[in-house]
Amino acid sequence: MADIDPTIERPDRCPGITYTDMLAVDTRPAPDYLVMESTQELGDEPLDPARYTSPAFKALEDEKMWPNVWQFAAREEDMPDPGDTVVYEINDKSFLLIRQPDGGVRAFYNVCLHRGRKLRLESGRSINLRCPFHGFTWNNDGSLKEVPCAWDFKHLDDKDLSLPELRVERWQGFIMVTENHDLPGFREWIGPGVEHYDNWRLDECTTGAWVARIVPANWKAVAEAFMEAWHSVVTHPQILPFTADANTRYDLYGDHMNRAITPNGTLSPHLKGKDQLYVINKLAEFLGAGDGRGRRNASEPTDLKGFDPEDPLLARKVLAEANREGFAAMNGHDYSQASDSEMLDNLTYNIFPNWSPWGGFVPNIVYRWRPWKDADHCLMEVRILMRAQKGEKPARGPEMFMIPDDQPFTYASHLIGAALAGVFDQDMENLPHVQAGMKASKNKRLELGHYQETRIRQFHNTMDKYISGELPKTA
Repeated sequence: MADIDPTIERPDRCPGITYTDMLAVDTRPAPDYLVMESTQELGDEPLDPARYTSPAFKALEDEKMWPNVWQFAAREEDMPDPGDTVVYEINDKSFLLIRQPDGGVRAFYNVCLHRGRKLRLESGRSINLRCPFHGFTWNNDGSLKEVPCAWDFKHLDDKDLSLPELRVERWQGFIMVTENHDLPGFREWIGPGVEHYDNWRLDECTTGAWVARIVPANWKAVAEAFMEAWHSVVTHPQILPFTADANTRYDLYGDHMNRAITPNGTLSPHLKGKDQLYVINKLAEFLGAGDGRGRRNASEPTDLKGFDPEDPLLARKVLAEANREGFAAMNGHDYSQASDSEMLDNLTYNIFPNWSPWGGFVPNIVYRWRPWKDADHCLMEVRILMRAQKGEKPARGPEMFMIPDDQPFTYASHLIGAALAGVFDQDMENLPHVQAGMKASKNKRLELGHYQETRIRQFHNTMDKYISGELPKTA
C-alpha cells in the first residue's frame, strides 16, 4: 500500500488528506470505481430561486421532464406475489404497478376509461380492476373484462379499451417506469456509473424500514440538502468526531448520475487535537442512540483488531473490520474481501431526478423526493435496505409509515433509529426557512460552491436540458 503525505494540499480540495488518499492505505484494495474520480467543469453561474418557488417552473417540470425520465416507482419486495398492486403517484399522475402470474410487472395509468375515476386509491391485492363508480372492470393484464349495461356501449365494440400502459424495467430490486416508450433502456439512459452497483447486489436486499414525511419546501431544495456534506459542521456537529465531512469527494457521471463519498471512521478536518480512540468512542456514543437499524457496528475501544495503535487512520480500519464481522454474523455473507470504504463510508449516489440509492455493502439508505401538491411542498421518503440472509429470498417489505405533519422524524425512531432520525430533523429545521428565504430574496441569486456543491449544479444543468428539449435522447 502506498504511503501518504497528509500535508500536501490541493487547491480544489479541503486542505489535508483526501478520500482518494485514504483508499491508498485502507486494509483492502479499493475497486477502480471508487479510486477513479469523475469531474465536469460546470462554471459558477448563480441559480435563480424561482426554480424552487415558481408555479410556472413547476409546470415546465411537469410537462417537459417528468414524463420523459425513468422513475423509481416501487421495490420488488413491495409486490412479491401475483396480483400485488402498488399505487404510484407523482404530481397529478397516478399509476398502477401489478405483479403478473409469470412474475413480471406491468404498469398502467390508474384511470377508468369510462368517466375518469381512479381505479384504486391504495396499494394492495388486486383480483381485477373494478371502477368503484359504475363498475367498468379490467383484468390485471390491462385487458377489458366487463362493461356494465353493455347494450348502451355498442359503439365501443370495435375500440381497444385496454388500459394505457407505461414502460417498465427492473434494476437492482427497483421497479422503474416511464411514460416515454422511446427512451433508451434504464442502464443505457443513466450511462457511466450504473455499473458500480453490479457488485453490491441491492436485489439481494429487502426494505427493513420505510418512513415518509411531508416537508414544507420544494422537492429540489430538500433533495439538494442531501447532495453535499459540508453543512454538517453547522447542522450536524454531533457526527464530526467520526465523519470527515469536508474530505467528501464529489463525482459526476453523464447527465443522470452523481455521487458524494463521505469517509467515516475518521475525524472531521474541522476538529483538531483528538486521537483515534476519541473517534471510536464518539461513534459508539452515537450508535447508542440507534443508527438506522445498524448501518455501523461499534467496536469496543480496547479491541483494536490487531492494528497498530499509532496508525493515524486506526479508527477507520478498526471500524471497517467490526462491520465485516458484525454483518457477516447478521446475514451470513462473506465480506472478507470487501474494501474498507464499501463497509464503512457514505456512498451517496443520486439518480436523476429524485432518488438516491446508497452504495456499498452495509444496510443501504434510499431517499426519494416527490413533489407534493405545489411548488412549496414535497414528500420525503427514507428506506433502509437490509441484506437478506445468504441463500434466502428477500422477504416482503413493510408498508410506508407516514409521519404526521406535526411530528418530527424522531416520531419514527422505532423504525429508523433515534440517531438517524435526529440527523433528518436537523435538516428539517433548515428547509422550511430555505423555501421562505428564497421567496424573500432581493437579488434573486443562489451562489454555489465551485466543488462541494457541484452535484447541485449538474442536477440543474440536466433539468435545463429537459426543459429546453435537448433531452431526452431516444433509443
